[in-house]
Amino acid sequence: MLTSRPARHRRRLAVLGVVAGVVLSLLQAASTTSVAHAAGPLISRGRPVTASSSESAAFPASAAVDGDPGTRWSSLFSDPQWLQVDLGSRHTVDRVVLTWEAAHATAFTLQLSDDGTSWRTAHTTTTGTGGTQTITLSGTGRHVRLDATARATQYGYSLWEFEVFGTRAGGPAPGGLLSHAKPATASTRQDDAHCGGCTPEKAVDSDPATRWATSSTDGWVDPGWIRIDLGAPATINRVVLQWDPAFATAYQIQVSDDDVTWRTVHSTTTGRGFKETLAVSGTGRYVRMYGTARSNGYGYSLWEFQVYGTGGDPIAPPALPPAPNFPGRLVWSDEFDGPAGAAPDASRWTPETGPGVNNELQYYTDNRNAKQDGNGNLVLQARREVTPGSACPPDPISGSTTCQYTSARLNTAGKYSFTYGHVEARIRVSSTQGLWPAFWLLGQNFFDSGTPWPACGEIDVMEHVGRSPNLVHSTLHAPAYHGAGGYGAALDLGAPAAAAFHVFAVDWDSTRMTFTVDGEPFFTVNRDELETTRGPWVYDHPFFIILNNAVGGDFPGPPGAGTVLPQDMVIDYVRVFQ
Repeated sequence: MLTSRPARHRRRLAVLGVVAGVVLSLLQAASTTSVAHAAGPLISRGRPVTASSSESAAFPASAAVDGDPGTRWSSLFSDPQWLQVDLGSRHTVDRVVLTWEAAHATAFTLQLSDDGTSWRTAHTTTTGTGGTQTITLSGTGRHVRLDATARATQYGYSLWEFEVFGTRAGGPAPGGLLSHAKPATASTRQDDAHCGGCTPEKAVDSDPATRWATSSTDGWVDPGWIRIDLGAPATINRVVLQWDPAFATAYQIQVSDDDVTWRTVHSTTTGRGFKETLAVSGTGRYVRMYGTARSNGYGYSLWEFQVYGTGGDPIAPPALPPAPNFPGRLVWSDEFDGPAGAAPDASRWTPETGPGVNNELQYYTDNRNAKQDGNGNLVLQARREVTPGSACPPDPISGSTTCQYTSARLNTAGKYSFTYGHVEARIRVSSTQGLWPAFWLLGQNFFDSGTPWPACGEIDVMEHVGRSPNLVHSTLHAPAYHGAGGYGAALDLGAPAAAAFHVFAVDWDSTRMTFTVDGEPFFTVNRDELETTRGPWVYDHPFFIILNNAVGGDFPGPPGAGTVLPQDMVIDYVRVFQ
């Protein structure tokens, strides 16, 4: 809630890809869609691919695995035709996505092979529909082939994308992370107001919220490189690059024994950014990303540069917290069963006081607006009340820059924080023009180490804005996606959100988050999908809980003539299970 909102979801969902302040109109433009639960990561992009034929040099087989939705493979105008991709090693394949041009197959099979010669059928159909087909598979193989036998048109077969998802058979390649906290150098580094301390070591610190970037004064040129000293000779089998939007479209992964003579173990001219997981094979003490073509007018920047294998002189990275078991057992709660008029439990909650952020108009008080009602609820009340001597953005009704509203915001920072588990709250939201009640989590490192937002991470379990009475929102914020570009979803409850209590919750572990309302899932964030489409996952550390009832701000807009105050946000309970 430090800034604004949404992006994708399921069920009765109004998709709000980019929502907030300056783009509020997108709420009205949102459309209904469905979020697919990701299986394994994408493993076919940029892999070697062959085909039975190509219509011309303009439509090569490689265009089907280049990740570019504007290029395609097209065959000659005859049956049968095939396209096959070499994954480099045996993988468990669990999903194939075919994005067809109008010239699609009505009959085809998907086949797997260990050697590219003997094939096993994993899927067959004679009723292909074209468009985008997502096909669930179960099987293993190094090679995946589309064998098309009946055309929908007089033309050939044409695919914009042939995407294969899965995991390496038998688990990841032998060995572990070799690059954590190892010495790193680069062609240049950035350290200015736009990217302070963006030095090479930030790419190997296992902190997904810090990054290396080339210098803004002399590093926005080609080539640009970053190199890691593994400390001793190593056998390298995997490299993971988590790119900032300043990524390389053309680059090489190189190894060296002496930091002078380099050997290329991977090369591409179709880099797509985000997270790239590369199967490589080579030996050396030094590993380098050598970029030769940039994606935009900036330089090169990596959140993480990870090298895996055996040997070297590795330093163990920080261990992840224990995985939770769902639904788990109750480990923390507040049932708000104090007497009427009692303040929130000071051993659990701290009131935040003063003006809000995000152009909000309220002044948060020291629990004058937060009281228990004697019926097992906590009430956060927003009301029209002037706070003399305060300063807020101009109130559109009075024109005053003295805060014209008061409300409450509470947090558990320094008193309770947690990593992973199930957290839920039963809430009846406030709802009128300009109101913005929320139940959310913020990284404890925001206070503990001064990590700024959004690097600390933010998990919005529930937000509601009064101008959209039936909608509630769940959103994630991190350095690569935040504010108007946050990754999230909206759910249409089918009735005003303020008409009844609802239970808002998230199940959270190291691989995914699932957001629910009244026990019904409506938005799942898969870590692999997030990292390969939006940016780093920054949610493997403790978070604390926040409840607040804001007035005005970038997301809801200001109060107006139709605003009805006071407004109560009523919380029955907050519970954490692990």
